[in-house]
Amino acid sequence: MSTVTSSTASTIASSVAATTAASNAALQQAAQSIVSGSTGNSSMDVNSLVTALVNSKIAGQAATISAEQTQDNTEISAYGALSAALSALQAGLSPLSDGTTLSAFSTTLSGTGITATAGSGAAAGSYSLDVKQVAQAQVLTSTGYGATTALASGSSTMTLTVNGASTTISLDSTNSTVAGIASAINSATNNPGVTATVVNGADGAHLVLHSTSTGSQNGISIAISDSNSSDALKNLAVTTTAGTAITSSSATSANLTANQSTISNTTNWTQSTAAQDAYFTIDGTGATSTTNTVKTALSGVTLTLTAAAVDTSSTGSGAQTLTVAQNTSAESSAINNFVTLYNTLVTTMSTLTSFSSTSTSQGVLLGDSTLNMIQNQLATIVATGVKSGNTTTSLASIGVTLNSDGSLSVDSDTLNTALQNNQSTVAALFNSTNGVAAQLNNNITSYQSSTGVITTRTNAIQTDLTNLSTQQSNLAEYQSQLTSMYTAQFTALNTLMATMNNNQQYLTQLFGGTNSAGALATNKS
Repeated sequence: MSTVTSSTASTIASSVAATTAASNAALQQAAQSIVSGSTGNSSMDVNSLVTALVNSKIAGQAATISAEQTQDNTEISAYGALSAALSALQAGLSPLSDGTTLSAFSTTLSGTGITATAGSGAAAGSYSLDVKQVAQAQVLTSTGYGATTALASGSSTMTLTVNGASTTISLDSTNSTVAGIASAINSATNNPGVTATVVNGADGAHLVLHSTSTGSQNGISIAISDSNSSDALKNLAVTTTAGTAITSSSATSANLTANQSTISNTTNWTQSTAAQDAYFTIDGTGATSTTNTVKTALSGVTLTLTAAAVDTSSTGSGAQTLTVAQNTSAESSAINNFVTLYNTLVTTMSTLTSFSSTSTSQGVLLGDSTLNMIQNQLATIVATGVKSGNTTTSLASIGVTLNSDGSLSVDSDTLNTALQNNQSTVAALFNSTNGVAAQLNNNITSYQSSTGVITTRTNAIQTDLTNLSTQQSNLAEYQSQLTSMYTAQFTALNTLMATMNNNQQYLTQLFGGTNSAGALATNKS
């Protein structure tokens, strides 16, 4: 049986006493039928008598089992509420316990055309960012052809290559119109990164090819295999040559232009947009990228470049200032959320352990050793803070104080000052090794694990419920046996008394009674 507190034992005892008293009263009332049956006034009420007698035998034990089941289920619900509050707190601790909030930075830019996000590994500071060109994806536009003209008269192939990856499509007179070629390219297996469209101009239908990847190396080349030398399909052969890499830290317009891709067939193709790399400087150091999403140029910072950011001046006057700063707003929100959730847990535990000297209704887990242990350990963590050698850093140093009722309060001014001017203290309090949040997180994980105190306690209560159910089944079987036995005994007694009463009446008729003369007495005279 699970351990119960004194208030729980009192509740169970009161319930048992009330049930037993009611059972005894019912038994006394039913027993009157024996007197009535023995005097001939009426027959015994066998059913009521048996029910009352059986209930008097089992009422106390049945009430005890029922009360203990109710108490066990109530305690399981209480532990569920405690566990839910602990889980909510743990979820709120994550940004503080794993270090993500302390590594959160905000970014601002003095100009337009660039977005920046800072994450793990970023460092607070200001950086001069000058974008000279953005990465582009090549666009090729063919000369115009008749919209219904087949460019291949027989079996032919077109092989498209982008940065070493290729695919070959089959063409003939049935699918080699400009639209047919575009459709075949778009549906090709292992397409290397080319999308095709048709632009119908005044001079005919133009095949337009877009490379899906930016960067100088991602130009499109086309090889044609066609046995008929007069087919217009052969005119679509083209070779794209990647531009040279940008190496200068102060790239000129000339070497930026040299980075652009070039094509071999300028008669039948126009390079509407050249493939090129992005080029920019950070504090004067040049950097290139094949894409406009740059993740490696500045540690912990992702840059997204657009054409609107390009500095066309030769003096660098269009450079922007990128400012990376600690995200104190995110830190403040996380700390305030932690305090709110911790206070919710304190309120939950206070309700579960409440005591009233004027009421018989007490907290379900009043005096419970498991809850008291959890309560004391968590309170010790938030009260003690973080120790490092002989130095202790407390939550109070950033404006979070412990109240007499165990809850926490936040002084917003002190917290904001600490976040703005004393990041080292904040970092010490919420470090991912032994910070306040990390300690709380580790303890809650321990409490809620498969071998933790909450699981152990609820398992013990569940075992007790199983035992009580077995006792209840055994008691029901005993009740059935008693009912059968008493029913047989009192039915026989009732039959015997009815026979005796009938015999008494017959003898009275023959011999007379106290106030009457029997038939034989009359004949005798």
